[in-house]
Amino acid sequence: MNFEELKKYHFILASKSPRRQFLLKDLGLNFDVATKEVDESFPPHLKAEQIPLYLCEKKANAFDEELNDNTIVITADTIVWIDNQVLNKPENFDDAVRMLKLLSGKMHEVYTGVCIKSKDKTKSFYSVTKVYFKPLTDYEIEYYIRNFHPYDKAGAYGAQEWIGYIAVEKIEGSYFNVMGLPLKELYEELLKF
Repeated sequence: MNFEELKKYHFILASKSPRRQFLLKDLGLNFDVATKEVDESFPPHLKAEQIPLYLCEKKANAFDEELNDNTIVITADTIVWIDNQVLNKPENFDDAVRMLKLLSGKMHEVYTGVCIKSKDKTKSFYSVTKVYFKPLTDYEIEYYIRNFHPYDKAGAYGAQEWIGYIAVEKIEGSYFNVMGLPLKELYEELLKF
């Protein structure tokens, strides 16, 4: 498939994330946004990339009835992985502080699982990016949380916000993956789909 053929499909982006919507729009695809309430729990034995892959497939399967010959749904899930534990979205201010203190001065990995699903085909893949944070002061952590409210972000931060400007020392891998949608990989997988 080439890019022109891709444009013939009706895409559904199953994500409330404004960052994912912005990124997919800039990729040049026409899409509608639709979400369904999906239980985002996962089996406790899952590790690292297994978690977002499991969750993005769960989200895609919720759209089985909407899919026809001309529709493709795209779902994604992003987690932060550090010290052999997952950081999802923070529950409150204290949880966000806890997460950012864990990330302070260390390298962590951001995993995004993406699922592309049509009526008769499903393709899932993941991207991983290593992110290195400088040591953060309590003031920097609290300033960021109070002013940017990162409660909808895995690991309690957005690399495209103030904390990313002052804390990220180095990134190895896709920057867009850290924002929640690995665009290059998604584009390549769509062309092969």
